Amino acid sequence: MHIRASMQEVGSVMLEKLINSDGGDYRGRTLPCEQGHRFAFKEYRDKEVLTVLGVVLIRRAYYYDSACDQGYCPKDQDLDIEETSFSPGVKRMMGKVGAYRPFGVGPEDLKELAGIEVNGKGIERVSYQLGEEVEAFRQQEAEGFVSGKVVPLLIQPIPKMYIGMDATGVPVVKAETAGRRGKGEEGEGKTREVKLGCVFTQTGVNEKGFPVRDEDSTSYVGAIEGPGPFGNRLYAEALRRGLEKAEQVCVIGDGAPWIWNLAEEHFYGAIQIIDLYHAREHYWNVARSVLGTHRDRLNQWAEARRKELDQGKVEQVIEAIGKLCPDTEVQEKILKGESAYFEKNRGKMRYAAFRRQGLFVGSGVVEAGCRTVIGQRLKQSGMHWTVRGANRIVALRCCIFSGRWEDFWEYRASA
Repeated sequence: MHIRASMQEVGSVMLEKLINSDGGDYRGRTLPCEQGHRFAFKEYRDKEVLTVLGVVLIRRAYYYDSACDQGYCPKDQDLDIEETSFSPGVKRMMGKVGAYRPFGVGPEDLKELAGIEVNGKGIERVSYQLGEEVEAFRQQEAEGFVSGKVVPLLIQPIPKMYIGMDATGVPVVKAETAGRRGKGEEGEGKTREVKLGCVFTQTGVNEKGFPVRDEDSTSYVGAIEGPGPFGNRLYAEALRRGLEKAEQVCVIGDGAPWIWNLAEEHFYGAIQIIDLYHAREHYWNVARSVLGTHRDRLNQWAEARRKELDQGKVEQVIEAIGKLCPDTEVQEKILKGESAYFEKNRGKMRYAAFRRQGLFVGSGVVEAGCRTVIGQRLKQSGMHWTVRGANRIVALRCCIFSGRWEDFWEYRASA
């Protein structure tokens, strides 16, 4: 640790001399203003900036426009240190830590791993700022792909592309749930729903004929927002990944109506598959409701439905539900509701046919994304987010888990 500290001290001295080798970046007596005025050189000003090598003192020429009552240092723009005392390298570290860890414990990580001392509030501000910039990066890309001005560069063809959608609740501050119904003791809402989408590809199957997801092929998008904006977000991501060149497109999700409305709107013609395990929950709901007091009969009935559903024989499942005799109005309501569910979604439950095509029949990828991308950071004990703050962290984590962290920093450097 002493060696590291010494090397960083030497490095910071060298870096400071390198940055100040321009003498302060004097650019003449005056500089043009966008409003048609002139910035006049006033003086040199020093600024302390925390870099990955430690604190350096940067000398900058300061210019002032009296007509606009505004001053600036051109060197700050070039070094990306305007209105901040952190270098881009430090902000990158802070954003990564803030994306993975609670802001309050982030300073310990940075001090231990990099020898850099910052406070939790600084990590929070920088993480939010970078999350906002990640969202701007995504929006700019999305506009290009949706308009057709940008075309994805594909080297390999895509035999099968999957679009997954799901949602999970994130705890928020009370102001964010005003007027919203929820599961609280008095019917109040305590969470807001983050919609998460994923895109991944499949090239083949394993020796047993089961589909195999292409390694590192999963990318994520997500936000606390309505189905409309989220559908546009996911569609743009699918276009970026080569949607129009995919030989086969599949949409996988649970039975939530908003998922299949978006599938029809943005991925018309795609194979629609309801997650097999969610489908099983519906006949189990029937079994527990009507046969709950007869354990052996319950298990036998449910096992028969499992075999039928696995074979894609949805009509037989519906018929079996129809043969049960409810004893109460509640049971009758459940039978009608679940029978209607299978009737409505029968085309999305032809699991034997899907398997013969070597397709996935489970939504495990996007469900795992809800746990890892969203849950592990935003659903920890005691956390309560604003929608704006949560969306910025979601943007950061989607970028990182999609393997696009370097892409973002290249965009940021060229912006």
